[in-house]
Amino acid sequence: MNILYLLIPLSLILLGLAVWAFFWAVRHDQFEDLEGPAYRILFDEDENDRPRQPRQPRDSSDADPGADAPRDEDRRDDGRRD
Repeated sequence: MNILYLLIPLSLILLGLAVWAFFWAVRHDQFEDLEGPAYRILFDEDENDRPRQPRQPRDSSDADPGADAPRDEDRRDDGRRD
């Protein structure tokens, strides 16, 4: 019987935490779209979902000065340039 003096307040505290967590989730739109994530895997990737590629410079004055240096694919296996 003495354990009820501990379990009843503990259960009320846990109930209060559960109710607070539910209302927090509702306020922060956690239950706004329940079906969208389930169907998202079926659709193709949109332009907005793709990672952005870095923009290329428009003219040669914006290009980095090391752009004229030979790249690894321009070199032969023995290290000599063409």
